[in-house]
Amino acid sequence: MTLVSLLFLAGLVLVLVFLFFSFIPVGLWVTAFFAGVRVPLTSLVAMRLRRVPPAKIIFPMIKATKAGIPVELNRLEAQYLAGGNVDRVVDALIAADKAGIRLTFDRAAAIDLAGRDVLEAVKVSVNPKVITTPQVAGMAKDGIQLLVTARVTVRANIDRLVGGAGEETVLARVGEGIVASIGSAESHKEVLEQPDRISKTVLAKGLDAGTAFEILSVDIAEVDVGRNIGAQLRTDQAEADKKVAQAKAEERRAMAVAAEQENRALVEAMRAKLVEAQAQVPLALAEALRKGNLGVMDYYRLKNIEADTDMRESISRAAKPEGEE
Repeated sequence: MTLVSLLFLAGLVLVLVFLFFSFIPVGLWVTAFFAGVRVPLTSLVAMRLRRVPPAKIIFPMIKATKAGIPVELNRLEAQYLAGGNVDRVVDALIAADKAGIRLTFDRAAAIDLAGRDVLEAVKVSVNPKVITTPQVAGMAKDGIQLLVTARVTVRANIDRLVGGAGEETVLARVGEGIVASIGSAESHKEVLEQPDRISKTVLAKGLDAGTAFEILSVDIAEVDVGRNIGAQLRTDQAEADKKVAQAKAEERRAMAVAAEQENRALVEAMRAKLVEAQAQVPLALAEALRKGNLGVMDYYRLKNIEADTDMRESISRAAKPEGEE
C-alpha cells in the first residue's frame, strides 16, 4: 500500500470520526452519565433526528436531578417541541421546591405554554411585589375632588396563573374601589383624616377574584385635593339657567313687540276707516240737504254742536298739568 493510499485512508477515518462525534453528542452523554442522569446514547441520536438540541434537554434534566426533582426525558422533550422554555420550567420547579410551594411539572409547563413567565411567578409568590396605581380621581359628596395614588402589594397565585387576569385588571379594580370609597364619603375631609378607610373598603370587595394574583394590602401613598367640582357644576347650572331665562325673556319681548305692532296696525286701520267715514259726512250732509231730509237750521245746530265740542276739548287739554299727555 502506497503512502498516498495510507494518507487517504487516514483522512477518511478522521472525517468519519469527526462526523460521528458531531452527530452523536458523546461528550454530552458522558457529562450526563457522571451527573447521575442515565440517558441512552440512542435517545440523543433520536433527538438529533427530531431536530431537538440535546443540550437544551439534558442540561435542565441534570439540574433537576441534582435538585432532587424527578423529571422525565420525554416530557421535557415534549415541552420543547410545544414551544416552551424547558430551562425556565425546571428553574421554576427548583425554586418552588426550595420555597415549599407545591408546583407540579404539568402545572409549570401549562403556565409556561400559556405565555407567562413561570419562574417570575414563583418569585412573586415567594417575594410579593408592589404595584403602584396611576393617580385616581374621585369626588366626595361635598363636590371636592381628591387625587389618590395607592401601592398594591400582590402575591402570585400559582393555581390561577392559567386563565387568570393580569396586573392591568388588578389596577383597574383597585381604581374602581378607590373611586367608590371616596364617593361614599360625606365630606372630603373624612377621607383626608382617615385615608385607611379607602384601603379597608377596597380589601373588603375581594377585587383579586379571577385574577392571577392575591392582594395582600392596599396602602394609600398620596392624597391630594383637586378641583371643587361641585361648585363648578353649580356655577355651570346657574349659567345655564341664566341663559334659559334670557331666552324666555327675549321670547316674551319679541311677542310683546309683535303684539304692539299688531295693535298699531289695527289702530291705523281704524284711523283709515275713520278718515274715510269722516270724508263721507260732508257728502251725506249735501245729499240730505238736496233731498230735503235735513234743514238749514238743523245743519247750523250740528255745526254749533261741533264747535262746542271742539271748545270743550281745547279747555280740557289746557287744564291738564304739564308733563301729562
